[in-house]
Amino acid sequence: MHRVVTKGKSAKVGDLRIAYLGSGSKGNSALIEAGQTTIMLDCGFSTIETLRRLERLDRSADDITAILVTHEHSDHVSGVARLARRFAIPVWLTAGTLKGCPALDDVETGIINPHEPLVLGDLEITPMPVPHDAREPCQFVFDDGSDRLGVMTDIGHVTPHVVETLAACSALVIEANHDLDMLNNGPYPYALKQRVGGHLGHLNNGQTGDLLTEVDCSRLRWVAGVHLSENNNTVELARTAMASALDCKTDEVLIAGQQSGLEWQSVG
Repeated sequence: MHRVVTKGKSAKVGDLRIAYLGSGSKGNSALIEAGQTTIMLDCGFSTIETLRRLERLDRSADDITAILVTHEHSDHVSGVARLARRFAIPVWLTAGTLKGCPALDDVETGIINPHEPLVLGDLEITPMPVPHDAREPCQFVFDDGSDRLGVMTDIGHVTPHVVETLAACSALVIEANHDLDMLNNGPYPYALKQRVGGHLGHLNNGQTGDLLTEVDCSRLRWVAGVHLSENNNTVELARTAMASALDCKTDEVLIAGQQSGLEWQSVG
């Protein structure tokens, strides 16, 4: 397993937590913290916008230990190179994703083996290969030695490996991208509808609900929906699908918004 030296904002060991700068088709980025380690997961915003959103979460770029990239699509990676270069932040990603990110040629990078755990400071990170129309996409489970946080977006369909990897997490952050009827009857061109709703596209609300019924949720404390489409979904529909699967109230399901993001949430 790989390890890097940490830099970051001090926190109690075992206090695993996550916040979102924003999530949706116009940009995605999250922060995951444990101990003295702060990992930025993707960065699809400009540097100025990223710094503004970090300040909203009481963080700065200097707190970031590393940037972890899920895949090369612009809403996840467009801001990575400039931020990493300006603040000397190492970037971790799969070899396939790196090939799709030529802007990172002069940035310090580490290569993720998608089948081996990665240790970054106080976090052990388990990569989770997923079916998506990218070169070598991965989603991740974060473990601080006490709790497990599963984060999964940009996946076209659920695989047995995904169900197994997400088992027994204390918190789950899962894509609920679109309502199938809204997508099919909406304004997108036919080819885009086929891509979004296809085998290598994004999860609809029903698929997200089905996943939650399949995964071992015996330790689950909370769940959040992310990457909601502004054109093809609503917060109410996403919450209803997820709450129904978990047999809980809709207001117990958190949602990360495109503009509002998600405030800090403790996993433990």
